[in-house]
Amino acid sequence: MKRIALEWLAKAEGDFATLERESRARTRRNNDAICFHAEQCVEKYLKARLAEAGVSFPKTHDLTVLLDLAKPSEPLWEVFRGDLAFLTECAVKFRYPGESANKKTAAEALNMCRAFRKAARESMGRKAR
Repeated sequence: MKRIALEWLAKAEGDFATLERESRARTRRNNDAICFHAEQCVEKYLKARLAEAGVSFPKTHDLTVLLDLAKPSEPLWEVFRGDLAFLTECAVKFRYPGESANKKTAAEALNMCRAFRKAARESMGRKAR
């Protein structure tokens, strides 16, 4: 695997570890952070796959844009389009005053991230863990 793809994977796993820890918090749980790190994890997995395929990508946090670029290599990932649109919205919507994620939204973001992460890891020859 290309070095840059491995670096993206390491960053993705850092975000995943953060969101898993935060989702287990018994006090002062930060649902906004769970949503943000779910989006960040998925974004970095998409960028890892693109880097491995040698596909250039813009500086963007829009997961559907990245999905469109990954589709030639990963056509089956189209099933995640709705989830990726949801995560893209969550990453921005809850980072600023005016709206906050609730426990249900954070759980949805976590589950979407877990599902995409599993598919991405399998596609790149990584153990699902």
